[in-house]
Amino acid sequence: MLDVTKNAVGAKLRSKSQLVQLAVNGEWHEVVVTPRLTLVEAIRDKVGLTGTKASCESGTCGACTVLLDGRPVLACLTLAVECDGRRIETVEGLASGENLSALQEAFLDQGAVQCGFCTPGMLMSATALLRAHPRPTRAQISKALEGNLCRCTGYNAIVAAVRQAAGEAVEPVMK
Repeated sequence: MLDVTKNAVGAKLRSKSQLVQLAVNGEWHEVVVTPRLTLVEAIRDKVGLTGTKASCESGTCGACTVLLDGRPVLACLTLAVECDGRRIETVEGLASGENLSALQEAFLDQGAVQCGFCTPGMLMSATALLRAHPRPTRAQISKALEGNLCRCTGYNAIVAAVRQAAGEAVEPVMK
């Protein structure tokens, strides 16, 4: 039997909205959110940045990875209300104007961008890794990327791109 009281309370909670301030790529945005709005929805639908991908919506693919106060998080599992007053970095924030970051350039050099759907999440996870460990080992690279799924590259080109961005001399995987 359906509990009408419980559903009415749930509907009331879902409709309650509040104003949050998000510092996305260094720019402050005031966004009205409901308690259930995810960070990926806020970034894409409220802020208008579509580089962060909404894919599995269950935290299994990593396509929605962003940096929250410098640490990688799955934006599909993070509520926007939890991010009030915090710093968020998305893939759009990696480039400086028309100049791509060294990691973005390495992804292009190594052929690490195939269909491109996983690329934003991969770039954000790798960015966090390189900031914490400028010269990561292969094991550190693998660990940092383990939550990001790619069905196109087989990961060799992605790992090579991270190694290249870290300053290693790496031959292109894809020619």
